[in-house]
Amino acid sequence: MDMQAVLKAGGIGAVVLIVLTLLGYIPCVGCITFILSLVVYVGIGVLAAYWMAPPRTAGKGAGAGAVATALAALIAGFVGLVINGIYFMVTGSSQFAQTLADLPPEQLAALSDLGVDPTMLAGGMGIAGVLGIGAICCGLWLFIAAGLGAVGGAIWGSGHPN
Repeated sequence: MDMQAVLKAGGIGAVVLIVLTLLGYIPCVGCITFILSLVVYVGIGVLAAYWMAPPRTAGKGAGAGAVATALAALIAGFVGLVINGIYFMVTGSSQFAQTLADLPPEQLAALSDLGVDPTMLAGGMGIAGVLGIGAICCGLWLFIAAGLGAVGGAIWGSGHPN
């Protein structure tokens, strides 16, 4: 595997994915950035295969594309996780507290009957929940990103052997 091509494609892909993550905080743009991120995953795989030393094959292209895209998704996912944590610390606790204040007493009693302390959502467990769920999603997206990067690398590698 051509590590120079993998690192170059992964680094460029990480920067593009971080920009898309930041753009996703603009209201109504998140849907577009989601679709663009899927295209970027395939593009990272294509770049990794493009920068590989010839002869290129579908297998080598898929391997390089998967590793480069997983690297980019890992970096961008970690940055996104930090941004989400900061965003929640700034805005989330007050929004949760307001939502809890607006809930009818019957719903609060139902939550208590289920063993959920509603006040824990507005405190420290809220940020822990955001980071925990974000880490799980980041891990799952690594597999999706690697798969799409492998597809892009395989297509480019098989179509452009030299």
